[in-house]
Amino acid sequence: MNLQGLRVIITGAAGGAGITIAQRFHAAGARVHVADIDEAAIEAVSDGDDGISASRCDCGNADQVARLFAEADTRLGGLDALINNVGIAGPTAAAEDVSPEEWDRTIGVNLSGFFYCVRQAIPRLKQTGGGSILNVSSTSARTGLPMRLPYAVSKVGVLGMTETLARELGPFNIRVNSILPGWINNARGNAVIERKAAELGVDLEQMIAENTEFISMRTRIEPEEIADMMIFLCSHQARHVSGQHIGVCGNAEYER
Repeated sequence: MNLQGLRVIITGAAGGAGITIAQRFHAAGARVHVADIDEAAIEAVSDGDDGISASRCDCGNADQVARLFAEADTRLGGLDALINNVGIAGPTAAAEDVSPEEWDRTIGVNLSGFFYCVRQAIPRLKQTGGGSILNVSSTSARTGLPMRLPYAVSKVGVLGMTETLARELGPFNIRVNSILPGWINNARGNAVIERKAAELGVDLEQMIAENTEFISMRTRIEPEEIADMMIFLCSHQARHVSGQHIGVCGNAEYER
């Protein structure tokens, strides 16, 4: 789809699926400003490419988010879309063993960080005359995920944020939707399953088979599939799609 001239900020976009999303939007004609906490990664993703600029930003810090949007203003000259993609895994532990610091950091990035970004984006989108906000949640928001309470709670919170903002911002022609990715076939997603296989002492292929058993289509998801859905939702073709939670997951039935 043609996104020629679309001005978009993508958080958490200098690595993992984020970099694929940024490159895919750029290839579709968008002007992209990415944010990431990894200084070396943002230099690499923006180096020598006028279509993708970048800022170092810890999205769990409201002051750094304000600086991110000010820098993006300089590079983009306005805003048409925000993609809240930043996220951390948080601890893997029984609920009673999660420390307050681990809880606060996970919620701080995965939920408060989204709020800090939409708070900056909304007046800019209103000035534009409308636009799109995409919040990346997770299939874990629907299935639950034992031993990952802070992460799962943060992703459920994203759904509530999406529904509330869609109602609040609809009159301003600002559309708000959630993407719920499934098991992404990239280094980060595969590292999780490799670590789990090692902890349980089972063969990696067996672990992959056991996890895809609870996905209706028995498949992992390529990062490009997430990016393509986002491109559609930011395009004119999706101009009346708002308040939706869209899974790109092969129908994840269950997680363990």
